[in-house]
Amino acid sequence: MTRDEFQQLIADGIVMLDGATGTNLQQAGLPVGVCPEAWILENRTAMIDLQRQFVVAGTQILYAPTFTGNRIKLGEYGLADRLAEMNRDLVALSKEAAAGKAFVAGDMTMTGRQLRPLGELHFEELVDVYKEQVVALADGGADLFVIETMMSLQETRAAVLAVKESCDLPVMATLTFENDGRTLFGTPPAAAVVTLQSLGVDAVGLNCSTGPDGMLPIVEEMYAYATVPIIAKPNAGLPALADGATVYTMTPGDFGAACCRLVAAGARIVGGCCGTTPEHIRVLAESVGTMEPLPVKKEKRRVISSERSVLDIRLDGPLQIVGERINPTGKKKLQEELRAGTFDLVRAMAREQEEKGAAVLDVNMGMNGIDEKATMLQAIDEITGVTNLPLCIDSSYPDVLAAALRRYPGRALLNSVSYETAKYEKLLPVIRKYGAMFILLPLSDDGIPATQDEKHRIIRALTSAAEAAGLAREDIVVDGLAATVGAAPRAALDCLDTFAYCRNSLGLATICGLSNISFGLPQRLFVNAAFLTMAAAGGLTLAIANPSQELLLQAAAAANLLMNHEGSDLAYIQRMEPYGSRTVSLQTAEKNGGTAVRAETDREEDNPVFEAVLKGEKGTIISLTKAELDKGKSAETIINKFLIPAINRVGELFDQQVYFLPQLIAGANTMEKAIHFLEPLLQGNVAEEKATIVIATVEGDVHDIGKNLVALMLRNYGYHVIDLGKDVPASRIIATAMAEHAAVVGLSALMTTTMMQMKAVIAKAAASGYNGKIIIGGAAVTPGFAVEIGADGYSKDAAECVKLVGTMLDR
Repeated sequence: MTRDEFQQLIADGIVMLDGATGTNLQQAGLPVGVCPEAWILENRTAMIDLQRQFVVAGTQILYAPTFTGNRIKLGEYGLADRLAEMNRDLVALSKEAAAGKAFVAGDMTMTGRQLRPLGELHFEELVDVYKEQVVALADGGADLFVIETMMSLQETRAAVLAVKESCDLPVMATLTFENDGRTLFGTPPAAAVVTLQSLGVDAVGLNCSTGPDGMLPIVEEMYAYATVPIIAKPNAGLPALADGATVYTMTPGDFGAACCRLVAAGARIVGGCCGTTPEHIRVLAESVGTMEPLPVKKEKRRVISSERSVLDIRLDGPLQIVGERINPTGKKKLQEELRAGTFDLVRAMAREQEEKGAAVLDVNMGMNGIDEKATMLQAIDEITGVTNLPLCIDSSYPDVLAAALRRYPGRALLNSVSYETAKYEKLLPVIRKYGAMFILLPLSDDGIPATQDEKHRIIRALTSAAEAAGLAREDIVVDGLAATVGAAPRAALDCLDTFAYCRNSLGLATICGLSNISFGLPQRLFVNAAFLTMAAAGGLTLAIANPSQELLLQAAAAANLLMNHEGSDLAYIQRMEPYGSRTVSLQTAEKNGGTAVRAETDREEDNPVFEAVLKGEKGTIISLTKAELDKGKSAETIINKFLIPAINRVGELFDQQVYFLPQLIAGANTMEKAIHFLEPLLQGNVAEEKATIVIATVEGDVHDIGKNLVALMLRNYGYHVIDLGKDVPASRIIATAMAEHAAVVGLSALMTTTMMQMKAVIAKAAASGYNGKIIIGGAAVTPGFAVEIGADGYSKDAAECVKLVGTMLDR
């Protein structure tokens, strides 16, 4: 299937996908705990019959049953060496079922392994894992690819790159979203769409987790940013328990009617996930078949993204600040840290600039004595872990820029591309591949333009070259190329002329390094502030500045207010609130190696150990803990007064959706490191050892991200946790609990197809005489399900689980 054929299929109207595989195959005899792909190959008729029913019902794209056919997942069943054979055979099976009446998509999903820095898997290793499966699926005759049920945007990017670097087939991608409207890793719908469509996916959307009604606001947000078709593949409502089995009670009629609302909101490719039968798909096809879908928008938005946010850059919008501080030029302390391979100050600068009002962070690692490319990649990992802001990637070397764009988990702004032949010919294809926006620097092979006419000619020429490379004007931000007024009296006026020319004549956004205008002058800040307000009124879109210079940020807020930009009144008022609650200044942090030094105080939140856990500073926690011991504090005091309150605060921020999974894991890992350091000092000093808790992912389920985090959090609170891993039989769970005298058993399941194994554990507990508590959790699990199967409690995440266990054991 070519991309043109895919586009024609979309142009013909609503495209129908298939329904559930797992829940339907369970009805056909798929047992718990086996490799689904292997079972299907041994029971071909069951799969072929199901897929033929979907085709008869109206399915135009069948998903080959290769969902977990990657090396890591197959390796859990000892089948990694059969990867190529199994993926090819499963595509052939679906081709047989389709019989030329439907296209077959090679289906891929998450590996279950965490990427660095949260886990141990390297990004390029993950790309290679996916490439192995992509090649096998393409060799097997897949017509296109679907990457589905994804929780991590970065892992989705790795899979997309694997497809695009291995073949020319179309690729669709869908993520799964939590009740708060974000993925488990904190990605909102807009960021997913912006990032993935910029990377070149042919359609993007969501599947699983919820029924059609729960998907409606997500589809609406996606459609607002999309220039590709939107996919919606909901469950048949939420699972319930009936006669000892997990069932989906949403009827085909209700499902079809609800999906009509998804189409009206912008979905153009629809199907069903868990619980949907061929009858659901038949009614869905009939329900949406006569609907006129919303158009796939052609106009692009000027927008960049991080993994957890988007930033609109509007020609008629407010002036926004690009924080310039993460740059070693002239910063001796930062240079020393980077040469030593530490990033404490980098993280501090990122947090500080976000707190001070930056909308974007410029990241430059250019200095002598380091591997700039490797340092840039690590800096991206470190910065994206502590800030939600999108990044502007800054380097003089095209290979550094290319490597950074490949790694960055969002849509970056690239700084910069000049009209020097060696630069733009190499960089424009890279920008196109990774979907970035870029700063156009009006320099040519002849150097700095001598006149305004020459500058504008270069801007036009490089814009044309970018368009010829497949980019749009919405992808370009023009640097005004400010010179100092000390040497060029017309420098500010020339910049203003360029801003107006770009906006009014070319429809281009603009940017400028504010401090350049005042170089060599006394009291430069006043010149910079005056220029900023003039430029804001004259059409400047972004300003590169130091957010710690309050006069500049106040001036920008006031200029936006006076120009009546939407939301600028409230933004101005909030900015003028007292600064007493803000963190210690960046200058102080720099003088002290990136760690804020505070006056002695009894307040928990002012203690460096508390702050390190709150910010996930694993690299400094040991030295800070030692410092508290040197001051005479006991290990028990540090744990009870600083570590536990800090992790409690992390949990609160997670509940409030200020923090997401990466920050929760970072805080928990930091605390764990401190606890391990302090443990030898606690021997014989602990009055009471906390209870034993056995946790496991139930039989048949190989997902363990959430379960691992629960174990980590419980250990941090002093519980003796025995983690049995994943795919654990009920008999082993209860036998271990009884042998270890566990007070609590914690069960996890991600899939609706394995949820009923929780009931089997509860039944085994009753039969064996286990009298402890049993609690459950997982993406598909609900409080109602816990009540129905007789569990003692339910928690929606790790932070809530700690509270639940504490409440239970205090009764």
